[in-house]
Amino acid sequence: MTNELRKKLALFAVQIRSGIIESTYHAKAGHPGGSLSAADVLSYLYGAEMNYDAKNPKKEDRDRFVLSKGHAAPALYSALAYSGFFPVEDLKTLRHIGSYLQGHPNMNTVPGVDMSTGSLGQGISAACGMAKGAKYLGSGVRVYTLLGDGEIEEGQVWEAMMFAAQYNLDNLCVIIDVNGLQIDGSCEEVMSAEPIDEKVKAFGFDYTIINGNDFDELEAAFDKFHKSTKPFAIIMKTVKGKGISYMENEVGWHGKAPNTVEYETAMAELNERMAQLKEAE
Repeated sequence: MTNELRKKLALFAVQIRSGIIESTYHAKAGHPGGSLSAADVLSYLYGAEMNYDAKNPKKEDRDRFVLSKGHAAPALYSALAYSGFFPVEDLKTLRHIGSYLQGHPNMNTVPGVDMSTGSLGQGISAACGMAKGAKYLGSGVRVYTLLGDGEIEEGQVWEAMMFAAQYNLDNLCVIIDVNGLQIDGSCEEVMSAEPIDEKVKAFGFDYTIINGNDFDELEAAFDKFHKSTKPFAIIMKTVKGKGISYMENEVGWHGKAPNTVEYETAMAELNERMAQLKEAE
């Protein structure tokens, strides 16, 4: 990866995190923890990996992205806004009455959202259908879906993986955000899905395990996906609440919005990081 691209992605990730904090603060609700852990992979997807056109969100040959862990909508909305799909200022309307940016993604109201999600486990099934359709049509469309490690406790996830292997969906990339925490506590204590790598392999996937908050490792992972002849899984080890000091690895930030003091602290940290990155240019 070039230094120029790395800096571009790092800046984009800070913007995404800023949008997450802005939106959840103004909503007084939402899920910042798992949104922040996914900011780097969304920066890579929308900044380097996927084929899309923000001015033409429905173009037929676009790659598809499905946020299977739909409660992380603040991260997706922020990535879409900073990619030009809709005004960044609209992020402040998250979850407000009458806003098109509700608590889970809605494909009927939000430009750039390819599937309405929220019921955990269902997004990957929709992604499999998209990938199967693309294969049937002989198109070069790739389909990406992001799941949480708590989400993969759902049986439907593994049924979808069986489907993907059965129909050799080598255009499907399943990204699992392993931040170790879910709403009720640690995944290990609530319902451990480990060993995730052995499970996805047994279900017919190629896979790689990476630090999901590192752009060089993300680049290498997606390069392996491009070369694979099977459905592909990226098992990302991440930090829940990544980028905000007092939120990192704190389960309480799974589904709680920052108050005014916490918001100001978070934005100060992000603005400082942004200034450091720009100074290094």
